[in-house]
Amino acid sequence: MVKEPEFKRSEIKNRKNQVAKPRKHKYFTALIFVIVVLLGTFFLYLGHIYRDAQKMTTKIYSSSNITKARDTQSLLKAGKPISILLMGTDTGAVGRNFKGRTDTMIVLTLNPQKNKMTIVSLPRDALVAVTGYKKYYPSKLNSAYDYGGSGTTIKTVQNYLNIPIDFYATINMGGLENMVNAVGGITVKPLLTFSYGGHSFVKNKTTKMNGSTALAYVRMRHSDPLGDYGRQQRQRQVLTKVAQNGTKLKSLMTERFFKEIKKQLKTDITFNDMLLLALKYRGTTRNMTSDHLQGEADLISGISFESVPATEKQRITNLIRSSLNLESATTGNTLLNSSSINTTEK
Repeated sequence: MVKEPEFKRSEIKNRKNQVAKPRKHKYFTALIFVIVVLLGTFFLYLGHIYRDAQKMTTKIYSSSNITKARDTQSLLKAGKPISILLMGTDTGAVGRNFKGRTDTMIVLTLNPQKNKMTIVSLPRDALVAVTGYKKYYPSKLNSAYDYGGSGTTIKTVQNYLNIPIDFYATINMGGLENMVNAVGGITVKPLLTFSYGGHSFVKNKTTKMNGSTALAYVRMRHSDPLGDYGRQQRQRQVLTKVAQNGTKLKSLMTERFFKEIKKQLKTDITFNDMLLLALKYRGTTRNMTSDHLQGEADLISGISFESVPATEKQRITNLIRSSLNLESATTGNTLLNSSSINTTEK
């Protein structure tokens, strides 16, 4: 009878290891392959999104054709506070994009050092002398865009409040409906109870809004006890929500979002600027403060204006300059010949 050879326990263990190694290696190789494929697919997708974003930015870019009060590139690279003038055209809803007067005007500041965003609405009927068009004085602030476009509006706002405007963005407010839909809708607590455009709102009742609902919410003016100032509050509220939802990666990485941005926005923020904004300023949306410049009704030659007291203008100038980490300075005056903007940092 032939006996099987006897092995020491250590030899048996070693032999088991020798047999198991090729199988582990095969599993490990398969796992690496799967990871590589998944990462490759992910980066290809990111590359696709990157290219789409680059193309979209090229299409929405429109120079203001003015010399800025500050070196915007240095500000972005250093991650310093910046300002953006947001303008909503009042004609987009009927198909005439980016023409006419600005129905909405907001000075937005982003301070990454404090992780804070400040939103200040300006009355569209504010009494001003439009820079470069003083012969038309008295004028309304919202006529600056109609007279000379984004560059003229930037200069006028700068001179009006003695603040630097680093960038601008003009949004087709008629297209706000599609913008809200593109970020998946927004959730808002209405500031008052009213019905408009087939939609009803209840004060302080949390409401999920799609684009059509949000547009109705911001367009109503005559039934608001605060008039245009009430509408400004609602506009700030909705734009803030859109900004919050728009910073979510899942909202940005959609073809629909790119298509809507391309149709509804014009800005002098370049693609590289946007990359820096995404990298260094994204946290500012976590802490938002909103305010508005309060005027008083004034009738001049049968035309209604909003005359803003010097003390109120100074208050808003102080607020915006502080949010930009700039030294205090006297508020502006559009009737003065000097167009020098104080940009001294603290």
